[in-house]
Amino acid sequence: MYDINIINRGLLGGTNYVESPNQSDRSGENAIDLLIIHNISLPPGQYGTGCVGQLFCNSLDASTHPFFEEIAELRVSAHLLIDRLGEVTQFVPFCKKAWHAGDSKFEDKPNCNDYSVGIELEGTDFEPFTDEQYQSLLRVTKLLLEEYPRLNSDRIVGHSDVAPGRKTDPGPYFDWLKFRRALSC
Repeated sequence: MYDINIINRGLLGGTNYVESPNQSDRSGENAIDLLIIHNISLPPGQYGTGCVGQLFCNSLDASTHPFFEEIAELRVSAHLLIDRLGEVTQFVPFCKKAWHAGDSKFEDKPNCNDYSVGIELEGTDFEPFTDEQYQSLLRVTKLLLEEYPRLNSDRIVGHSDVAPGRKTDPGPYFDWLKFRRALSC
């Protein structure tokens, strides 16, 4: 596992950085004040394939799996992906807007991508996340809370919270109580 230790110029120290083209500038009026937790696996339910990174970098080969034909043209990204072993890959600097939340709203403020950080956990709605993922997520979250003063524990939500009816992640197996208790320590 990487030694996650610092945020410098929008990049998380101690992680692998693979730049996604699916990003844009944040406007000055949209300071980071929301953290959105997601889940993803490609193909669905399969881990360690590298396909999530390919999706985020627009290099997913649609011919390798029937599901990929449906999503290969999507232009999406997240700031971070935490795999099942807890290893973190950054795709978009925090100072830039990742394209992770889609049509979304938090506290009546639309377009959550404008003011949020998106973290994908490699997983599904149908099974628990690993202890290593929670450990990495906690380290990252604590650094984000230190770096971005408008972000606080009340402003950490799931994708399902900002896109209800459209999204279900991080899903029922994400242990919010465990995460929030560990975050407060």
